[in-house]
Amino acid sequence: MNRNLWLLTALQGLFLTNNVTFIAINGLVGLALAPLGWMATLPVMGYVVGGAVFTGPVAWVQGRYGRKAGFFLGLAVAFGSALLCAVAAYTRNFWLLCAATMLAGYYSANGQLYRFTSAELSAPSAREKAVSYVMAGGLIGAVIGPNLAAHTRDLAAVPFAGAYLALAGVALLAAGLLACMRFPPVTGQAATSGGRSVAQLMRQPVFLIAACGGALSYGVMNLLMAATPLAMQQCGLPFSDAAFVLQWHVIGMFAPGFFTGHLIRRFGPLPVMGVGVGLNVLCVAIALSGVELHHFTVALLLLGVGWNFLFTGSTTLSLSAYAPQERNRAQAAINFLLFAVMAVTSFASGALVTTKGWSLLNLGSLVPLAMIAAGLAWLARNRRHLSVSGQSAKPCPPSSSIEPAPVRDS
Repeated sequence: MNRNLWLLTALQGLFLTNNVTFIAINGLVGLALAPLGWMATLPVMGYVVGGAVFTGPVAWVQGRYGRKAGFFLGLAVAFGSALLCAVAAYTRNFWLLCAATMLAGYYSANGQLYRFTSAELSAPSAREKAVSYVMAGGLIGAVIGPNLAAHTRDLAAVPFAGAYLALAGVALLAAGLLACMRFPPVTGQAATSGGRSVAQLMRQPVFLIAACGGALSYGVMNLLMAATPLAMQQCGLPFSDAAFVLQWHVIGMFAPGFFTGHLIRRFGPLPVMGVGVGLNVLCVAIALSGVELHHFTVALLLLGVGWNFLFTGSTTLSLSAYAPQERNRAQAAINFLLFAVMAVTSFASGALVTTKGWSLLNLGSLVPLAMIAAGLAWLARNRRHLSVSGQSAKPCPPSSSIEPAPVRDS
């Protein structure tokens, strides 16, 4: 890994610090401020709806002005939206909190491009490992996020307002790291013109299954993770226990990044994604077996590892399904689908866990898992006809006419 990839790994970690902290506290702050209990996770939903809404503008900015300027704008939005969340907590304004978290979705849409950028900064033979290593940077979020939420909960006069202020500081730190990165220049219009349309890309089986597999895996993970602090509160467990469970969940999400790329390189993305489905099913089985601390901890840990296998595999699989000039629209389509699924599951998690209970929530997650399994089975059966094997058939090179080859730092 060169210096750019190390810095990108750190940016991924700080991005996940923001995400994990939001997940840990937004549902609880929402529950305290919401007019009705079932509205508790609307701030969480606002975050992912914002991500979906801003995928198009983010793709345009990155295509027009380049990765670095686009990422800087995302961090500026992260800083401002965190301050707005703090104001909402101080003024007990539920709808301002929802609006602020929706605005923060712009940063989320930017952060979701870190993994694709890692592939672009790497040689074709190292793309799987680059994606996997950068995603392993989420371990920073696993350590910092829950502890940041727990230690800043009562830092200000209003619960969790201090956590939002701390996230503004995290955005500033990330901006400092981004300033040290070097990106190749991008010509304005060339990056957004030519190639197939989104509709044509979605008719390609490999692209469709990669995009849907990643989105549904994120949806299952979000459905169960967003509801966990509320479910644990209903079971009488303290917030410190919820922070502990979320910490191990995020460790499960990103610690496998040190070897997932090797597994994908050796066995291909489809078998690795299949193992991810199995781990998610095992997570549901354990969650249904009890509601003690160890049940929540083991279930969420398995959920994290299963997500890592599914999401890293789907990202790697998607790289073979679009050409360099299609990069921005393809990645925007993938992320839009991801955020759309997350928006639905964010709302459903709060509504189901507060009205139907934790067990029904877990049983419902088996439906998207079955859909992923069916798609993988179909693709594996037909991969000879689709030129899909353990390695990508049409690798998307890291450099093209859009951008010159990345400058390697010594």
